[in-house]
Amino acid sequence: MLLFAARRLLLAIPVLLGVSLVVFVLVHLAPGNAIDMLLPPEASARVVAEVKAAFGFDKPLYMQYLLWLRSALTGNFGVSIFNASPVLGQLFVALGNTFILAVLAAAVGFSFGIGLGLVAALHHGRWPDKLCSAIATAGVSLPNYWVAIVLVLFTAVLHNWLPAQGMGPDQVPLWDRGQYLILPVVSLALIPMGVIGRLVRATVLEVLGQEFVGALRAKGLGRGPIIRHICKNAAAPVLALMGLQFGYLLGGSILVETVFNWPGSGYLLNLAIFRRDIPVLQATVVVLAAFFVLLNLLVDIVQAAIDPRLRR
Repeated sequence: MLLFAARRLLLAIPVLLGVSLVVFVLVHLAPGNAIDMLLPPEASARVVAEVKAAFGFDKPLYMQYLLWLRSALTGNFGVSIFNASPVLGQLFVALGNTFILAVLAAAVGFSFGIGLGLVAALHHGRWPDKLCSAIATAGVSLPNYWVAIVLVLFTAVLHNWLPAQGMGPDQVPLWDRGQYLILPVVSLALIPMGVIGRLVRATVLEVLGQEFVGALRAKGLGRGPIIRHICKNAAAPVLALMGLQFGYLLGGSILVETVFNWPGSGYLLNLAIFRRDIPVLQATVVVLAAFFVLLNLLVDIVQAAIDPRLRR
């Protein structure tokens, strides 16, 4: 098991290096110039050269990448072009806020998804199956940003039931500001709920058709123990998808966070794109990609622990 985990960890290193290189190149090849946004058009050539030198933009691109990579490996992502504050500090706060949303949305989406999938599979072909399948399909089909806008319109604009934006006053503890979490968590939870629900239904139906289920019934096992055996055999692909979906929640919440003005990593990334704040943009994308790769690594290890056949 340790050898399998070490091998997977070694394979993750070139993936992270490749992601950092691709992100760095694409950011610098994108149209626009951060210096042009920072300085007025009438700035002299000497001032432009000094600002470029201050941010390291006067060096060749490959040298900029190597210097940035060396600093990033030590946790130093530079300073923001827009406000000259350390990128790591901004990113740490934003990731903490996104992590709150992602964990809650994953808990809600995964729980309802597993429940819908199990009910649909165990009542295959009957009305609970059709109802649960319809709910899961709706969750997958509806864009989360559209759902977020509709929820804001209905609950905040028309009826004033829940706050539409922000995290609430800073002096109030987060656990007392739960009303600010309801709308973004519901918006983010729909897609993982639908995806997990559809996979659980398909996987459980596949397991139900295997011979060992009939053997367990022939031995006289009750419904509860049989369902536990079915869930154990269906767990590996579901766990893999749950890891991917949690990664999507961390990195794909940019539109939802923008709708609700939630100060997370997606909101920070959106601001960095429009401001052409290259250090913040690079650091946010690379850190989110690193989380995604590490989540996949963790899921692979958990899958191998559940099913020893995957260690080969």
